[in-house]
Amino acid sequence: MKKLKENRKVTLLLLGLLSAIGPFSIDLYLPAFEVIAVDFNTSIEKVQFTLTSYFIGIALGQLVYGPLLDRFGRKKPLLVGLGIYIVASALCIFTRDINHLIALRFLQAIGSCGGMVGARAMVTDYYNSREAARVFSLLMLVIGISPILAPSIGAFMLSHVDWHYIFLFLTILAIIIFLGTQFFLPESNPGNKSFSLAPKAIMKSFWSVLINKTFISYTIIGSIASSATYAYLAGSPYLMQQYFGLTKGEYGLAFAFVASAMIIATQLNRWLLKRWTSPQISFLANLWQAFIGIIMIMVLATGNLQIWNMILLIFCFLFGYGFIFPNTSAIAMAPMRPLAGSASALLGCIQMGIGAFASAMVSVLHNQSAWPMISVMSTAAIGSFIIHFFMRKVVLSRD
Repeated sequence: MKKLKENRKVTLLLLGLLSAIGPFSIDLYLPAFEVIAVDFNTSIEKVQFTLTSYFIGIALGQLVYGPLLDRFGRKKPLLVGLGIYIVASALCIFTRDINHLIALRFLQAIGSCGGMVGARAMVTDYYNSREAARVFSLLMLVIGISPILAPSIGAFMLSHVDWHYIFLFLTILAIIIFLGTQFFLPESNPGNKSFSLAPKAIMKSFWSVLINKTFISYTIIGSIASSATYAYLAGSPYLMQQYFGLTKGEYGLAFAFVASAMIIATQLNRWLLKRWTSPQISFLANLWQAFIGIIMIMVLATGNLQIWNMILLIFCFLFGYGFIFPNTSAIAMAPMRPLAGSASALLGCIQMGIGAFASAMVSVLHNQSAWPMISVMSTAAIGSFIIHFFMRKVVLSRD
């Protein structure tokens, strides 16, 4: 604890980078979808499955890291995951086949999700629910910078070098994070050697987490709400570049503007937590996101969707999500301190699993219009709010 306080800024930065390596790996190559499709002589829908495979890898991989974090402590599994990520990213540089890229993206996700699970667990190790929500907001500041910088960096790189160099950039970034984690990130939990890695014991730990009403309620609410973001990630390259005709540079700027909504919201969230509780904030944010979702459907149905109002509406939509993520995550994890690793893994698995389904639906429903992305986003937001509305008394309880 003392070491964490002495290096608070460095620790938070590293936790943010560990959390952001996954999102950055998604956002950096989004402007390259069209180029990759041409290079591999395939469709952009097939390229979208490299995103879906990444989401599936993160969802499944987190289930593996959870028990390992509880048994061996936080740092060792983090370093192993980063090592896997570095190898997978390096192999992506040399691939010349779309199916190989889909498989390597899955492996890349397996490596990156260790940082996401570990960072959430380490926050839970040190902070109570309300303070954890503030820390998650700080982490979201780093995570939120990813979708602002990544597409712009990706678009800039594509204008000068081949798309394979994007994965060289990711390889170098992961090596830097690996070294920072090894030498500057303090261990928050040495692990529990009595924690069994037998399948039966692991399933028992997972079940203990899943039957906690607070955990499962907030996890489902937050995961369905966040799946709208994954639908946006899957659909925006086609919709903005091919449907509305933005250049790669313009797409990067539009993506950055939209993503800034999450940064603004997460930092406002830290201030609001001094006055309101996390359940209150997350419920109102859910209501806001559902309201914007309905407006998006109405604008599209009446034939009034244009690039400028679509960007504005998605900005407002993600502004709501910026309040949902830190609060639902903090409350879901609060009762789970003894099993923080397993709880973090399940939270991430459920979130990414639903996100993978949402991104896949955008690809499956692809019909060269805005309907697939907008309808999946809006359905997720409205569905999350409906569940939150009917379960609000349950989620306010403590097990």
